[in-house]
Amino acid sequence: MLIPFLSPQKLSAITITCLTGFATVAIADEGMWLFNAPPLKQLKGKYNFEPTPQWLEHLQKASVRFNSGGSGSFISANGLVITNHHVGADALQMASSEQHNYLKDGFYAKTNAEEIKCSELELNVLVSTEDVTARVNVAVKAGMSSDEATKARGNAIAAIEKESKEKTGLRSDVITLYQGGAYHLYRYKRYDDVRIVFAPEQQMAFYGGDPDNFEYPRFDLDICIFRAYENGKPAKIDNYLKWNSRGPSDGELTFVSGSPGRTDRQLTVDELTDTRDRDVPNLLRMFNRREVLLAAWGQRSFENARRARDDFFGDQNNRKRYDGYLAALLDPEIWTLIEQREKKLRDAISRDPKLGSAISAYDRIKKAQAELVKIAPRYDYLEQERRSTVGYRGPRALYGSLFKYARLLTRAIDERAKPNGERIPAFRDSAKESLELELFSTEPVYDDYEILRLTDSLTDFAEKFGAENPLVKQILGGKSPRGRARELVTGTKLKDVAIRKELYRKDAAALQATHDPLLDLARMIDGPAREARKAHEAQEETMKQAYAEIANARFALEGTSNYPDATFTLRLSYGTVGGYEQDGKQIPAFTDFDGLYQRSAEHENKPPFDLPQRWIDKKSNLNLSTHFNFVSDADIIGGNSGSPVVNKAGEFVGIIFDGNIQSLVLDCIFSDKQARAVSVNSAAITEALRKIYDANALVDELTAAK
Repeated sequence: MLIPFLSPQKLSAITITCLTGFATVAIADEGMWLFNAPPLKQLKGKYNFEPTPQWLEHLQKASVRFNSGGSGSFISANGLVITNHHVGADALQMASSEQHNYLKDGFYAKTNAEEIKCSELELNVLVSTEDVTARVNVAVKAGMSSDEATKARGNAIAAIEKESKEKTGLRSDVITLYQGGAYHLYRYKRYDDVRIVFAPEQQMAFYGGDPDNFEYPRFDLDICIFRAYENGKPAKIDNYLKWNSRGPSDGELTFVSGSPGRTDRQLTVDELTDTRDRDVPNLLRMFNRREVLLAAWGQRSFENARRARDDFFGDQNNRKRYDGYLAALLDPEIWTLIEQREKKLRDAISRDPKLGSAISAYDRIKKAQAELVKIAPRYDYLEQERRSTVGYRGPRALYGSLFKYARLLTRAIDERAKPNGERIPAFRDSAKESLELELFSTEPVYDDYEILRLTDSLTDFAEKFGAENPLVKQILGGKSPRGRARELVTGTKLKDVAIRKELYRKDAAALQATHDPLLDLARMIDGPAREARKAHEAQEETMKQAYAEIANARFALEGTSNYPDATFTLRLSYGTVGGYEQDGKQIPAFTDFDGLYQRSAEHENKPPFDLPQRWIDKKSNLNLSTHFNFVSDADIIGGNSGSPVVNKAGEFVGIIFDGNIQSLVLDCIFSDKQARAVSVNSAAITEALRKIYDANALVDELTAAK
């Protein structure tokens, strides 16, 4: 899903634009553009279309970011929100039980009363942005140490966020752009009462399973529909996307509005070298390990498989994601282009007497990167908080929901005693509501599943550092990883939301007196974890300042007419619907329902190409020529999952859910020759809802039928 790969034999067939020069505005349909700096010139020149400020504002405010790691959009005046099934999967999993497997079997609420409230889902809608670069930078004085600069910058950012939150009541986040070249304040309206309305069976959302992931043609109904509530009632939405039941046509210009997670297109060669040689292989080992663990455990019983289904799906997808990214970085032709890009920029900086000092920034980044490598093991296992499609589950050494709660509790109380500006960002006043939503989740916790994951992560930790390592011995407490995991999980009271709420109200001394085994463990490793964090932040500050110098040099050479790397904030992409050529064969832009049934027949309706029974029983109801999935050359990446695809009229015509195999290189290179964004067609959604799922009331609301 939206994760890149490119085989060497296909490289010669693509058009690479982001590496051919630094001083030119993005060409082709490249770019993940800020809404306050849209590519108006490019759109006017190539498509004779220039979106108005009102058009852009409407799309911006109709777009939604899911805190679980994806995108979505409002599609009705009464709060309906559509995203991908795989973005909504964690909410479906949390709502499920042994009696009701909504992730596997699907769900449809025919009335508002039947809609299922999500336990920790938060939606964010971008209301406004403000450039606060000057306010942040003025806080960092020449001659400050890295620690002093980090504190000064943190204080400035916290003050800006708090001031904005108190003034507007909106969630306020200062976002770093251009790796430190700019800082923008993003103000969001939050929705934390979100309820499930509709989801198809996972088999239809992920038809073809792992074999078809990142491939095309595709036949997936990868959608999930929620409703946002305010004050216990469906939210009244002014900016929502009008539903177009026809879908797009071949060659049509379309736009994608979503929150792409991260791209590395502006990183230095030295940082990308570490990404290639250490970071990505490290992640691959972790996701491979977890995938094998959960696959084996899930095969033991249907209930095991249900409990692990969402995490397994996420680990499997992340493994493919990083495998594809690594393949791209190991391709000699791609790597040569990366090196040429940097050399071209460095040469241009060197030739300008006013910018020449920025060259030293590259050396500072290289040195800081080398220091980060030394810090990495402790930071990764004890501190790092990686969020992905499966959410945050604690540091690598202590993976699971229960330790996550223990850390959030101990950190929340410790950080609360500090001035707001000196806190870890997740515990600042501006993030309080989001923290409490996660900490007080009603997600079911299963002892056997917690023990499984904690045992494996403790084993991983011991393997990495050695069984005789003092910290390993201290954490294991004289027991085997499984024995220690069982002791921690069966002995804790943190499974109870009421107890977590009670502990959260305590001060540090009162919490210290509470001897829960997981809280004791969280306190035990807090010192080493914070030390690793502090060392990591010091090197990040050095790199941030160095990248800011490079960014300012780039601005001086080419202006500010280019887009920053993705930061899981709202961006606008565009492109045309169109097929492509692969291995001498023309791949059409569209698939249809007839192709779905042909694919099932080719595989004798066996997994993962089997169809749910209702799709077999109701085949005759469908117009089999209805377009199902389609591809466009819009510039997307992970995080764009669930992004709406709209036409020039601003109407909803589809929803992004994946990229084809040739798009897997988009983390660092843009390609428009074969790389394609894959979407579900609005026509297919309409047809399936009416004729397969009998969801006529839902379609009437989507289409505003009277």
